[in-house]
Amino acid sequence: MRALIQRVAEASVTVEGRTIGQIGPGLLVLVCAMQGDDEKSAEALAGRIARLRIFRDEAGKMNRSVQDSGGAVLAVSQFTLAADTRSGNRPGFSSAAPPDRGRALYEHFQQALRLTGLHVESGAFGADMRVSLVNDGPVTIWMDSADRP
Repeated sequence: MRALIQRVAEASVTVEGRTIGQIGPGLLVLVCAMQGDDEKSAEALAGRIARLRIFRDEAGKMNRSVQDSGGAVLAVSQFTLAADTRSGNRPGFSSAAPPDRGRALYEHFQQALRLTGLHVESGAFGADMRVSLVNDGPVTIWMDSADRP
């Protein structure tokens, strides 16, 4: 799975003019299930994100995780993270998991985050969403479960 993680002061997601997910300080995680991903990929990525030390400690250094800081997570599905831009001007998305599998892995990823004790809000899989955020830092990190240690 792929994720684009942003440390935020606040973030929200709106569908058809209605806010369906909203957090204060924490992480906005845009996430995409890829071909070949499985539940273990989702769990590993969720664990890495929950433990990612990108929040400031008392000395102002990025040394605390979202768990340590008491923050929340807004997880939003975004298949466009699978974009292949190597040829032409129109990206291809064939490396993304098929929609049914993508939805199941997105839901499993959210559940894995919740099992770490985090408060998790979410977007709506496959919906046309409007995502708003105030990036804190700015801090933006790219993760891919294929790169796990």
